[in-house]
Amino acid sequence: MRDLTIHLTHKPGELGRIANLLGAAGVNLKSVAAMALGNQGAARMIPDDIEAAREALRQANVRFEESELVTVLRENRAGELADVADRLSNAGLNLQALYVVGLEGDLVELAIAVDDAKKAKKVLE
Repeated sequence: MRDLTIHLTHKPGELGRIANLLGAAGVNLKSVAAMALGNQGAARMIPDDIEAAREALRQANVRFEESELVTVLRENRAGELADVADRLSNAGLNLQALYVVGLEGDLVELAIAVDDAKKAKKVLE
């Protein structure tokens, strides 16, 4: 699984512009996180079709960064996020993004972007 990071200007319509580009290309978003800090914004998203998302953004000359995500299934209870964060930190891994991509019963599926996905997979096994 992969995600895209798009840096935006903090002004009305920026997220909509990206969402419209992806929607017109038939790309469904599995998860989205967006925020503004001052006059800048950022959107991170997990598309269901990474190839189509890449192509749509390139065609529109939208710059983006792409990251490999590590997925992990954890119990949906207090302290689980702390355990994940501590394991990554203790391994010297820098957390870049974290998404909730699924909930099923007492389990939560997380998708995590870190600076070394291969190492994170081992740490979170």
